[in-house]
Amino acid sequence: MRRSNLPAELNRFVGRTAEQAALTALLEGSRLVTVVGVGGVGKTRLALRAAAAVQKRYGDGVRLAELAPLRDPDLVEHALVEALGLTDHTPRAPREVLLDHLAERRLLLVVDGFEHLVEHCAPLVREALAYAPGLTVLAVGRRPLRVAGEAVFPLAPLGEADAVTLLAERAAEAGAPPLLVARAAEAGVPPLLAGRTAEAGVRALPAGADAAYELCRRLDGIPLALELAAGRLPLLSVEQMLLRLDDRFRLLDDGARGELPRHQTLRTAIGWSHELCTPEERLLWARLSVFPGPFDLEAVEYVCGGRELPPERILDLLGGLLAQSLLTREDTPSGPAYRMLDTVAAYGAEWLAALGDTERMRRRHRDWYMGLATWCELEWFSPRQKEVAALTEAALPHLRAALELCLELPEDAHLAQHLAGTLWFAWVGCGRLSEGRHWLERALAPEAGHEEARLKALWVLGYVAVLQGDGTAAVAALHECGERARSSRNPLAEAYATHRMGCLALLTDDMARAEELIGRALDAYRELGELNSNVLMGQVEVAMARAFRGDLEGAVVLCREVREICEERGELWTRAYALYVLGYSAWTRGAYGEARELLTECVSINHAFRDLVGLVLAIEVLALVTVSEGDPVEAAVLQGATVPVWDTVGVRLFGSAAFDGPRSLCAQRAEEALGAEAYGAAFREGQALSAAEAVERALAVGRNPAVGGAAEPSAPRPFRTAGSSAVPGTRKPAGSPTGKGGEAAGREPR
Repeated sequence: MRRSNLPAELNRFVGRTAEQAALTALLEGSRLVTVVGVGGVGKTRLALRAAAAVQKRYGDGVRLAELAPLRDPDLVEHALVEALGLTDHTPRAPREVLLDHLAERRLLLVVDGFEHLVEHCAPLVREALAYAPGLTVLAVGRRPLRVAGEAVFPLAPLGEADAVTLLAERAAEAGAPPLLVARAAEAGVPPLLAGRTAEAGVRALPAGADAAYELCRRLDGIPLALELAAGRLPLLSVEQMLLRLDDRFRLLDDGARGELPRHQTLRTAIGWSHELCTPEERLLWARLSVFPGPFDLEAVEYVCGGRELPPERILDLLGGLLAQSLLTREDTPSGPAYRMLDTVAAYGAEWLAALGDTERMRRRHRDWYMGLATWCELEWFSPRQKEVAALTEAALPHLRAALELCLELPEDAHLAQHLAGTLWFAWVGCGRLSEGRHWLERALAPEAGHEEARLKALWVLGYVAVLQGDGTAAVAALHECGERARSSRNPLAEAYATHRMGCLALLTDDMARAEELIGRALDAYRELGELNSNVLMGQVEVAMARAFRGDLEGAVVLCREVREICEERGELWTRAYALYVLGYSAWTRGAYGEARELLTECVSINHAFRDLVGLVLAIEVLALVTVSEGDPVEAAVLQGATVPVWDTVGVRLFGSAAFDGPRSLCAQRAEEALGAEAYGAAFREGQALSAAEAVERALAVGRNPAVGGAAEPSAPRPFRTAGSSAVPGTRKPAGSPTGKGGEAAGREPR
């Protein structure tokens, strides 16, 4: 895990030298510091700046949790777990996972945008601070948490000189004429800016200084208000802006000479920016308020476009809002995205409500992200699998909002079931089992009257519960799925239920039953023409069962076939599990170099997808390879490193004697070579490693090949026989809201 997930600064930080020094000093003596102030005053920017400055004090780094996009209080713990970079596959509550992780760490946790969730956040922060003596919390919001020991840091607006500096810099960034920047520079901006204007050959005009100062005073030195004003400077002079703004203030304060309250000042500045927008820009601003997190152009074109806002106009309108500092642009792993500040979005939401269009826009937003989830499910079985994982992570705030809307509306409960089931790849393949179970159980609580959507959610819930080690919940969900699938004559849903019951048998050492059930599911998939990552995983699971029963040759044939299909389709996630079996087989033949190559590739893939189950299984066998190569110390370290990973997966090696075989043999050989004391010391060294450090250690010897690389040249292409559990033929995957099929059972809910 990286020591920090703080975002990079997009432009120069202006002023606040004294405030930053005071805040960093306060963090030295207080374990809970809350920065409070009016919207737009720069709380988050200062807090992040201070956190970056003090991160060397914290051995386990600094982590930022952004809570503003959340609406469901039950997701607060999930968001904090996510911010800490944790992946937990157990049925434990996220709160327990969070507290256990923090208990022995020295960490600074920045919690931003909590005010609307304060009733849930305050007791959680109180408990975390009591449970984790090395934890410091830097909270950022419009109100204190009211927790014992809290040091409140009120943030005032910028002083005059800093305010003018900020106005000048942001105006220059917006492309304002240099003359205006020169006026601001003449008004007291530090020499750096004056030098820039001099280099541009611009003559400073002292006459503009008073106007710039007056504008900053009228905006109360609130950074967001100043940035909004700077966004208009390419079009208006400072004097023109001051006159227009002064008229608006006079209208609101009924001619009184006193300053307006600062929250009203910001609201007025935002409203003034709103008035200066074109009608199309105002409409787009209102509609953008339904996005709870960063959004891309395609999403905006679909959600916000229409007769009044033709999609071909959206890009230009976004550019206009961006130029006025109403939006920010950022680069994400899934591509460029835009973000609207909460204060600006809240103003837009009021206008959207006044237009009577909120519900329609929320539905359009939901529909887009349901379509995105469907596309991602289809593309999971393709060369774009890693892109899908990144895209899903970026879209998580929107997917949560879509699920919440479906659950708010009783008539749309079936859509919640469908969406929660469609996202199986995000829950299972990308390390979000706990959150997936949260949504699946909520979606399944009502009887929605759409059988196919319910069946899909049921087998996905069963799959999640199997991987969490919760056999009781798994059997309940899968039994219901199987019974209802038979009653409704849905053979594909029945096959998925049978498959996952076989997976449960595999993890509980009933290998004969596992092979029989999964084999039956594979036969059904073949008859129905189903081929996707789940189907191939079933073939790998049959291979595991055969390997544990002594049929290594049969297991290798199946996994080589899976690997070839994965290479043809560009699939990585299932491929990693096939490599695990092939790596173990290579070890049994004494081909240690080949085994290491296969297993390190497996480790790389599983780590990239945050799949801890596949990751820890591969490291266990890699430790056995290592001791066989004559390095018992490193083998013991790797074995120790698996312990904290297993703690986040569930019962070690599923409580399975079969899966425990490689581990027991490795421990026996390493301890015989080293002696109990030396083995224990190396083992404890490994236990102290984080999951990321364990991965780095596992890959250190014999660097892994590129993920998705070609198969070994000597591997013969297997042929399918009538007696083997062959992979079914291809067809369009089964239904989705687009009508183009999907990864899983269930057609389009209606």
